[in-house]
Amino acid sequence: MDHIEGHFKGVRNANIYHQAWLPEGTVKAVLLVVHGLGEHCGRYMNVVNHFVPLGYAVYGLDHIGHGKSDGRREFVEGFADFTSTLTIFYNMVKGLQPGAPIFLLGHSMGGLIASYYLLEHQADFKGAVISAPSIKVSDNISKAIITIGKILSILVPKAGLIALDAGDVSRDPEVVKAYMEDPLVFHGKTSARLAAELLKAMLRVTAEADKISLPFIVLQGGEDKLVDPGGAQMLYDNAVSTDKTIKVYDGLYHEVFNEPERAVVLKDVETWLAAHV
Repeated sequence: MDHIEGHFKGVRNANIYHQAWLPEGTVKAVLLVVHGLGEHCGRYMNVVNHFVPLGYAVYGLDHIGHGKSDGRREFVEGFADFTSTLTIFYNMVKGLQPGAPIFLLGHSMGGLIASYYLLEHQADFKGAVISAPSIKVSDNISKAIITIGKILSILVPKAGLIALDAGDVSRDPEVVKAYMEDPLVFHGKTSARLAAELLKAMLRVTAEADKISLPFIVLQGGEDKLVDPGGAQMLYDNAVSTDKTIKVYDGLYHEVFNEPERAVVLKDVETWLAAHV
């Protein structure tokens, strides 16, 4: 496979890093990877190594404030920092792969970004693969905590609030070790501003999921401790798509593409994509 990388100008003229992995010969379709909180698109090599030999081109970007892209780590001015940059990247990829169907593939926070983006841009895609979407507000988050978060977002937007537990990423100890040792993964606390913007986006997707009508498959680990697994079911139930699939994998943790049973998950996605290309 061919590997290319570079930068493009995103919101506020930020340098946004991107990568692409291209198959030999004709491109069957494009997978546009939208990664999760604190990580980067280079962590999706299991997806790359499975689908590029099958004729898919895989494109990914590092969100602003993530990986090799510019920006304060895990901080945004607003959720549009993600979606506006994604539009720039989509247009770039479309120009590089004219005529090829494009599938949006979002994981975790990337699943939230993808779901949010589809509310207004679903006509641009042939379908979507949504993994462990962070779209359901946990039941133990009270209105008081939400209000405090909004206030902190305004008064001290860069203050760190919460950090992820790396042990909840995967049941594969090698994956956890690599995650912990990856210098491009941010292990600090999410800023108050980003937390508030994510919450607003979750509430919008929850309220407007019935606008989503394109074909999609949603994947969810049954023992996910980083996002509420009920979010995947909510997205599936509320979307009006007549062509939709949900796969809940009993016992799997958050990163279903990086679990010991990843071959099963990737094969399910392969089968779904093959039916929609």
